[in-house]
Amino acid sequence: MYQFLVSFTVRPEHRDDFVRVAKKTARDSLANEPGSHRFEVIADEKNPDLFYLNEVYADLDAFNTHAGGPYFGAFFAEAGTYAEGPTWLMRGNLIADSAA
Repeated sequence: MYQFLVSFTVRPEHRDDFVRVAKKTARDSLANEPGSHRFEVIADEKNPDLFYLNEVYADLDAFNTHAGGPYFGAFFAEAGTYAEGPTWLMRGNLIADSAA
């Protein structure tokens, strides 16, 4: 599993716009991209202008498919006009439990 956490800083007058477009991207990606497993939109508890996207994919190839797809492009076409980011906070592969 390939996972990452990114942050975006959003201009105050566009907070609702960011949440709307991020949640739409999440719904569309999860419904139509078989390698997309989780896509969460999280509001920072202290800074109302800071949002996180926590995403999980089957593997790096599945993320690259998402990144090359229409939902990713539509998200950045809109959010890129009023949000700074992404700032990569974490990315990597899940270390699975192994049988002893």
